[in-house]
Amino acid sequence: MSAPVRLRPHHILCSLGFQGHGYSNTFTANMAEVVGRLRAPGGEEMVIEITGQADAICAPCPRRLGTSCLSHHRINTLDAAHGAALGIVPGDRITWGDAQDRVRDNVAPDDLDILCEGCRWPSAKKV
Repeated sequence: MSAPVRLRPHHILCSLGFQGHGYSNTFTANMAEVVGRLRAPGGEEMVIEITGQADAICAPCPRRLGTSCLSHHRINTLDAAHGAALGIVPGDRITWGDAQDRVRDNVAPDDLDILCEGCRWPSAKKV
């Protein structure tokens, strides 16, 4: 069994809406790799560990500051909103399939304007 993929709550929706763009080429390549693993056949069984710190997607982000972020207030607000909507908190372990089910069951398209308020990637909000 492979190690769990660590994701911040808001990165679940980011992963679903990822369209190949990011903060830098390195960031985009890393996110494409992480999202590619999740979207691959059998990816729905991959275990996701929810974290409140830098995760697999944050690793090469130019805004990362150790295990935090230069925009930590905005990021923590996004994580709190997404975590509440999906019923997850740091430390939880769920499968990628369960994460997708939680999005389908709890997030309507119109909710994204509220959940993703403050996101730097407005086009990504069209999950």
